[in-house]
Formats: sequence, structure tokens, C-alpha cells
Amino acid sequence: MCGIFGIVTGRRSTLPSALLKSAVHHLFRLSESRGREASGVALRAADAIWVYKQPIPASSLIRRREYHALLDRGLGTGTRGDREVAAIGHSRLVTQGGQHDNRNNQPVVSSGLVGVHNGIITNDAALWRQFPSLDRQGEVDTEVLLALLRHFSRETGSWLGAVSAAFRRVEGTASLAVLFRDFPYLLLATNNGSLYLCPARTEDALVFASERHILASLLRKREMRRHFDPDRIRQVRPEFGYLLDLADLRPVEISLDREPGGAPVLFSAGGIHEIVDLSPGPRGAPVPRENGSAGPPLLSGLPVKEFERNASRAGQLRRCTKCLLPETMPFITFGEQGVCNYCRHYRKYELKGMEELERTLAPYRGKPGVPDCIVSFSGGRDSSYGLHLAKTVLGMNPIAYTYDWGMITDLARRNQARVCGKLGIEHILVSADIRGKRENIRKNVTAWLRKPALGMVPLFMAGDKPYFYYAHKVSRQTGCRLIILCENVLELTRFKFGFAGSPPGFEERNAYAIKFSGKLRMAAYYLRQFILNPGYLNSSLWDTAGGYLCYFALPHHYLNVYQYLPWEEAAVEEVLRKEYRWETAEDTRSTWRIGDGTATFYNYIYYTLAGFTENDTFRSNQIREGVLSREKAWELTQEDNRPRYESIKWYCDTIGIDFLSTLRLIHAAPKVYDHEF
Repeated sequence: MCGIFGIVTGRRSTLPSALLKSAVHHLFRLSESRGREASGVALRAADAIWVYKQPIPASSLIRRREYHALLDRGLGTGTRGDREVAAIGHSRLVTQGGQHDNRNNQPVVSSGLVGVHNGIITNDAALWRQFPSLDRQGEVDTEVLLALLRHFSRETGSWLGAVSAAFRRVEGTASLAVLFRDFPYLLLATNNGSLYLCPARTEDALVFASERHILASLLRKREMRRHFDPDRIRQVRPEFGYLLDLADLRPVEISLDREPGGAPVLFSAGGIHEIVDLSPGPRGAPVPRENGSAGPPLLSGLPVKEFERNASRAGQLRRCTKCLLPETMPFITFGEQGVCNYCRHYRKYELKGMEELERTLAPYRGKPGVPDCIVSFSGGRDSSYGLHLAKTVLGMNPIAYTYDWGMITDLARRNQARVCGKLGIEHILVSADIRGKRENIRKNVTAWLRKPALGMVPLFMAGDKPYFYYAHKVSRQTGCRLIILCENVLELTRFKFGFAGSPPGFEERNAYAIKFSGKLRMAAYYLRQFILNPGYLNSSLWDTAGGYLCYFALPHHYLNVYQYLPWEEAAVEEVLRKEYRWETAEDTRSTWRIGDGTATFYNYIYYTLAGFTENDTFRSNQIREGVLSREKAWELTQEDNRPRYESIKWYCDTIGIDFLSTLRLIHAAPKVYDHEF
């Protein structure tokens, strides 16, 4: 979540001003991979803290005249620094509070504090209610933590006590850098370890960032290596922080999860620094609203009757007598007793077991506290439980990795924060150009609606496939050779490729393990559809081609934890809800795919046009494994296939298409089970 960074110099520092400016520029560019929707910087020097932020990517911000003027004002234009300076920056992935209101962008100004925050505070609404005297200006969750810091500093008379008291009350993830208008200190703190720092060789300067790789990349530059030793990069441990005296950078360590012992540590004021916000947009006026969620939008004009009519016809389809697959399933055939070929060729999974898993993990285990694996982390139930297993059951020291391509919902992000915060796990997030990705989705969905073809629906998800590429990249950057996937082996959805002409490979156990002949058939199908429907020839072609290569051509050297350990739905849900207060969706009782913004939309299409969804294939696999009866599976599937209209509307609004007209076009499309077409 987001990227924070900064550079600090003490009074004795002789770092050139040009070097400080260059470092801030490079840190902005390197941190942009963690969020591209807004960016900002704050600089404390002389007698003021200067702030500038905009709802634009960092690469655009650093070209603005106002940004350069701020750095010149704070850092000077001479050849030497020779004074205490602190610069903090932020590259934002929007999670709460729209970026077009600059009060929600970072650095956040609140209660005489200026801070940048990486993570999500999941109980911010409850904290605002618990402390009604706190002054709230925007909607971003960061603000409540800054307000609590000021509140507890007055209550305890100690900034050490204030930091500890504030962090003990927040849930989720928080890595924080804070400047104070009335105290000459910089606060650096994290509850999950997503914060790294490196002191200068002469101890008169310090640089920090959200990832080790970001600092290592910065310090590879020749001019930086003269002053900083990359071997001195170290992680701020989870549940720890530092208050750094800006005069000499002496650190005072803080334990975030318990009260500081001994007498209160008081810090003398260093004069009042005026906070000057140069950012455009509203500042200082409270946003009128109720605390907490506004609830789901009111929906009217829904094609409920059309859906019910299609659901009735889907219920009349011939289905396998053993599983739930209907006659509209691609390449399905039925035997004499009505059992489908998917059941006849199915082989039950034989788990490799804990003993084999321990042998596999042994070569990768490192020193205590040193990361030894990357765990892919979508924020869904399987990856959340997999991260829990890696840390608490297997005793690994994982780093969570997420590729955010614009369709991860806020619910999933909040659940990611809950799990990483509770486990104290560093979370590396790679953010795509979310605006560009969503525009590509819009173009492909619009093209599909003009000429619907079920085999082309996976194009809506082509933009998420670089997830595989970046998993390997993060593995190289962190030095963690092991990548752990958390893919439920029962969730194979081959029908998506089947509609594109690729026959099922019954012996294949991974979604990306398709025979070469099947890949060729799919490529030929796509080419034919591109010719028939030129609307697909748009800016998304790179996503389409890149997604195909990442999914089918990139080597997939991963360890899937669910090939070794059992996945039991009830046990998974119990752990997530009880131990992590895992959040579920309001429009469904299911916990599957609730953090995936695309799933509700494409499943609505599959159900409307073919009479089944990936819920049917998943429950059918559970039947074959003997964990569900056919009757129970049918009951669950009927419930799971009910349309989630609020989620579908979110999807339509997010990519910029009209919700109701889109549903009407889907219902008007030819049905696989309607022989009139």
C-alpha cells in the first residue's frame, strides 16, 4: 500500500543541496511503483514546514514548477547543505478518500503534525467515534492516527507515550513518518516492518523508504554511495519506531505494542514552525458527513424478471448426475448413467503432506527475522489463510506481495491490512497504471457488448496477468528465492478457455498448464474474434499479449501450499474471522472472490448466457473430492449465483460504463442454451 520515503540531515551535515534534491527525485520515481494516483512532499527547514501535493503520479509531480520551488526554498541552491533539513514524500494508491480532494492526499496535515502513511487503518471510523473531540478535516484514515498522536501527547506529557498509545489503538497496517510543527524530531514507526532506513557514513544524515529494494536502488548511484553504505540498510522491526532529534539524528527507540517503562520522556520544544500548504484545492474546512460507511447505493430499474427467467431456464438444463455441470459446459459429454466426462476422468488430489512440505522448505529457511519467502497475497480468503499458514504454522518469515491492477476492492485491501498488521508482515505492493488499466477494461467490455462471445470474456482480466512477472521481480529484489502461491486446487475454471476452443486437459492441475495445441487454438480464436470485432483493436492489445505470455509462456516455479496441506472451507473461514476480524461483503454470504472486483461481473455474464458460473465448477470439484453432497453443493451454488448488483455497479462505475444499460445488453445477448440462436 502506497510508498513513503524521506531524507534527513542534521546540523553538522555537509551533504550538497543538489544531492539532497536528486535523492528526493529518485525516491519519488522508485516509490511510484507502490501507487500512482497521487503524490506529495513535505519539507521542514528554517522556520516552516512546506507541503505540496497533487492528485497526479510522482513522475508528473516532480516536473511541476511548484515542486522545484519548494525544494529550492527548503534545501537552498548552493553547493552545501550545512543545516538540519527533513524531507518526507508519498506516492499514493487510493484506498480511502478520493484523491481529487487534496485533504485526502499525503502528506496529511492534522493537529500541527505533517505525516505520510503506508498501510490501511481498518478501525478509523470506530476511533473517530471513540474520540469525538478530535478534529477531522478529510476522509483519509491516516488523519485519525495523527490526531491521536497529538491527543495522547497532551494526555501523557510524553511523545514516547503518545506514539505507543496511538499505535496500540489502531488496527490494520501503519508505517509512518511524521514531522511536528512544535518539536524538532522526526518520527519513523511501523507495525508490520514495511519501513527501511540507512544512516550516512558520517552519521549526519539518514534516508528511508518503504522497501529495501528502493533504498538499494538509490544507493547504487555513485554520488549517493560516497555518503551512504548500502550494507547498512536495515529494517525497522515490526511494532517498533524511532524519534530522531533533527539536530544530530540521535534516535530514541519506541516499542509500539506496550507502554514505555520508567518516567515519561519529555522533549523540549524547538520553536514553532509554520505549516505552509502550497497545494491547490480546499484546505482546512471539515468535510460534512457521518462517520463510517454510507452503505450500499440504492438501485432501481434492475432487470430482476429477466434474471429470474434466465435462472429458471438454467435450472432446467441437463446436468451431470454426479456433479453440477450442465450441458452448456464446453466439451462436456454424458455417459449412459448421465455422468459427465469431467467426473469420469477426475482423479482425487493426493496431498503431499506436512513432512514433504518441511523437506521442501528446508533449503529456503534463513536466519531468524530475515525474510525467506514471498507469499502471493490478493486479500482473498485463500491467500489470507495461506499467509497465516506460512507465518504461524510453517514458521517462515514471509513478505506478502500484491499486484494491484485496479480491480482489487477496498474490502480486499482492508483485509490485507488486517492480516499483515496482526502478523507483523511486510507488504510489498506493485501498483499498475490503474487509470490506464481501467480504461483498457472499459474498451474491451464495450467491444464485447457490441458483439458478445463468451470466449472473449477473459480479456477483461488480461491486465492482471503481469502478477506472475512481478512476483519473480519482487523475488529477485528481496533475495527471497521461494515464491509461495495460495491457489485452491479445486478452483480450476477451465471453461473460460473452453469457450475459446481449448479442450480440457483432465490430467492438468494448474490453470496455466495447458497443452501447446490448446494454446494455439485459443490464439486462433482470439485472432478470429479480433477480425470479426475490430473494437478489440485498442490500447489494451499490449495487456492482452502481455497477459497471454505471462500466463502461458513465463516459467511458473512456485510452491502451492494447498498441494501439501488440506484446504477446508469451514476451518479457513473460522480462522480468518476469529483471529483477524476478516471482513465479508454485504451483498453475499459467500467468502469466495469477494475481494475481486471483476468476478461478480463476469460470473453474471456466464450465468446469464450459459446457465452456470465458476461457482458450479468449484462445487462440482468439492463433490468429486467427497467433501460435499450433490444436494448441499446445489443449495450453495444456487445462493452463490444470485446476482451481486452492488458489486456489479461498482465495477461498471469504476471502469466508466452505464450500469443498467450494460445489464440490458447482457440479457439481450445470444444464450448458449437457447437453440433459437
